[in-house]
Amino acid sequence: MSYYSVLAVTPTSEDWIPDYIGPANKLVAQYGGKYLARTSSHEQVEGADAPAALRIVIEWPSREAALDFMKDAEYAPHLKARTAGSDSFHFLIEGKDDLA
Repeated sequence: MSYYSVLAVTPTSEDWIPDYIGPANKLVAQYGGKYLARTSSHEQVEGADAPAALRIVIEWPSREAALDFMKDAEYAPHLKARTAGSDSFHFLIEGKDDLA
């Protein structure tokens, strides 16, 4: 079953970004992930204001793939840099319809 990482990221510093993109791209692909969206072109159409500079959606082949990516030792310094240099919210969503 597919899982989706849905992130809202607002950089508080841009110093980490150039060193983050390449390794993150490589590791996402290594774990079978695929970026579906990675953009500043978004708008909130419902609910209380929850601004973010970037919205990111990654499709994963499984929950384990997503969590293994997050725990990868090669990703650890990049995750630390992203979380230190941004306000980030990451949700892992199972690709199923509980209301069907």
